[in-house]
Amino acid sequence: MQKKLTFVISGPSGVGKGTICKRLAEEVDGIALSVSCTTRHPRPLQDGGMEVNGVHYHFITPEAFSRMIEEGDFYEYAHVHDDFYGTSRSFVGKQKEEGNDVILEIDMQGALQVKAADPEAVLIYILPPSYEELEKRLIGRGSETPEKAKKRLHDAASQLGYAYAYDYVLVNDDLDQAVRAVENIINVSRLRTAEMKNVIDQIRQSFKEVL
Repeated sequence: MQKKLTFVISGPSGVGKGTICKRLAEEVDGIALSVSCTTRHPRPLQDGGMEVNGVHYHFITPEAFSRMIEEGDFYEYAHVHDDFYGTSRSFVGKQKEEGNDVILEIDMQGALQVKAADPEAVLIYILPPSYEELEKRLIGRGSETPEKAKKRLHDAASQLGYAYAYDYVLVNDDLDQAVRAVENIINVSRLRTAEMKNVIDQIRQSFKEVL
């Protein structure tokens, strides 16, 4: 069996990374989205519903989160605004056992933690076309006050330098093109020699009569 991979997608708020990840899971065979763990409570959604456990996040208690830290079950985790967030190794492992490559949509610090734990992970950074376009998208989605949008733009400016640490960088100027670009990265990464080792060994074994 071909080895399964971890793909990490990061970028500033409003750049469209969530939409890209959702499209990839729907349109590309063998892709699963990681669901992060958090100690915070479910929040209302814009459509009037509530976040669903196991879909938006795995909502767990602080005690359970601490136990997972002690057991080494996080690729990465962070403390954000009084709550913890993290990516479970066992959840990612289960997805891979089911035959999927796994996409993690996480921030830059988390991405670097994943890369340190799994050097074969593929890191992809999504850039906005410009400051003006990111500002337009943040305001256009209707969930940001002007003050909050300004803070997110300030955060984005401080985060862009992390792009240099990623394996691939692309500009989300056109959503369809961005999705196809990430799909191409996934397909090429699946053909790296390290991931194809089992395939090579299997085919070589079929030549045993002449070896």
